[in-house]
Amino acid sequence: MLLETPLWRQTPPAIFPVSLGFMTLALGWRNAADHLPAVPRDIGDLMLGVSTAYFIWFLMFYAVKVLARPRVLMEDMRTPPARAGIAAMAMSMMVLAAALLPLDVSVPPVWWTGVIMQIAASAVVLVAIWKDPPEKRHFSTFQYFTFVGPVVGPVAGIPLGYVRESLWLITAALVAWVIITIGIFATIRSDPIPERLRPSVMLFLAPICLFALGYGGLGYERAFAFFYWLGNGVMVVLLFLVPWMIRGGYSPAWAAFAFPVGAFLNVQVLAHQLGYEFWPVIGIYATMALGSPLVLWLAYRFMMCWVTGELARDSHAAIA
Repeated sequence: MLLETPLWRQTPPAIFPVSLGFMTLALGWRNAADHLPAVPRDIGDLMLGVSTAYFIWFLMFYAVKVLARPRVLMEDMRTPPARAGIAAMAMSMMVLAAALLPLDVSVPPVWWTGVIMQIAASAVVLVAIWKDPPEKRHFSTFQYFTFVGPVVGPVAGIPLGYVRESLWLITAALVAWVIITIGIFATIRSDPIPERLRPSVMLFLAPICLFALGYGGLGYERAFAFFYWLGNGVMVVLLFLVPWMIRGGYSPAWAAFAFPVGAFLNVQVLAHQLGYEFWPVIGIYATMALGSPLVLWLAYRFMMCWVTGELARDSHAAIA
């Protein structure tokens, strides 16, 4: 059945958190192959190729949508998940820089493009929040993408030699993380999370894992250990909460499951690289076995929902 509106005109920002999770998972597979002989490198390379194409495909569609009618960008900023999607698009660009590191290409422009996109996304979301009525302004885990998103920068920034810049990014992200996390817990007490948005609780895990990755790459061993073990503890708690999170049925909010899985895999690989032995190996294989099918299914499901127009409708995407 043909859609009344062309697909590119209704490309939803909600696709980018899944894209980010897909690329991050693929990066974890490739990195794991460098340290665990039992992990085939070809799988990681194949996943990185497919996930990169997935990201570029939707990035081009969304760019054309905004170019066709620039005001559509602010119209897309009506809901927290859409705002998170715009930030996830920038974060995906920084992850793409990490994916390109082993290849003979010019990576720094890709990394800086991601950093600039992240700053721009934060500015756009701040304007959208400012325009919201006071009663609609509240903290949510979706804001981790927007304001803690720079923590992805060090993943590629440190190998590229941008150590000072990476430290600035992780420090700014840490301040935002503390403020948002305190705000979320204060908000939940008076305003419980709606049933269909409960999967967003999974996002508590992602920034913790990324702080571990950043501080580990910078050589701050104690900071790495703190966030690594905190992330493991949070993951255990979240696993017990999964039935509660999915009680409302499938929705675009399920995109929140993708990125934490990829981030958790990468931090387990780094922990193994830094000399941690028993728990990282369990974490790597468990995440690969249980998390990979979930992320791949989400990537497929979101693609199909985009093709039918269901994703745009359910996520309230603006039309160019």
